[in-house]
Amino acid sequence: MAGAEPRDRRKFLVKGGIGLAVLAGAGILLLRGFDVKSMIFSIMEIIRLLGPAAFFTAMALLPAAGFPLMAFALTAGPAFGAQLGLGGVLLCSAAAITVNVVLTYWLARRALRPLLAWALARLGYRIPMVPASDQFEMTLLVRITPGPPFFVQSYLLGLAEIPFRTYLLPSLLFPMINLSGVVIFGDALMHGKAKVAVLGISLVVAAILGVHLLRRHLRQRRQRQEANTA
Repeated sequence: MAGAEPRDRRKFLVKGGIGLAVLAGAGILLLRGFDVKSMIFSIMEIIRLLGPAAFFTAMALLPAAGFPLMAFALTAGPAFGAQLGLGGVLLCSAAAITVNVVLTYWLARRALRPLLAWALARLGYRIPMVPASDQFEMTLLVRITPGPPFFVQSYLLGLAEIPFRTYLLPSLLFPMINLSGVVIFGDALMHGKAKVAVLGISLVVAAILGVHLLRRHLRQRRQRQEANTA
């Protein structure tokens, strides 16, 4: 435990340094008169030219290789809200997340399992085996624990051979609530809709609070179980 604290402090300092560097770079660009708004609109225009089919296909596939889902969620509304409507964007985003969750599970259980198992062994880890009675709780804990990227969570659960029916619901529920809020916020921000932006932020906050309460409930339940078996 003593070694964990310095590591956590180093991680915090590294992340803080990266954040400060990004902010400093953005500040320099703004001071030099860089037109950020024009750049954003140019990027949106390029995305629109690619079309919704290409965009949402990329949203389904690229996060399996580590591309952040949030980048798609923030741009989906501004790029295709006028064409598909906000409801259509949300439905397409939900479909993309579903494909991604199924794809990463299949890759971990089948196509990439030998490679991932070899990589874990090289790093000194073993594939976790979870008893049937703990599989649902383990899936919840992996999905609501901050830190590991979304695609890493999916690969870990697939490698652990969590049954698909146990894996699917928690893997869809939490990211869909969170990303729906981000989609709504991104679309509202681009179009200057303050009330709708607040709704999007509220969904994200509600997801964070829900995760916090669920983590506390699971921790308390585990403590009670340990106390009863002591």
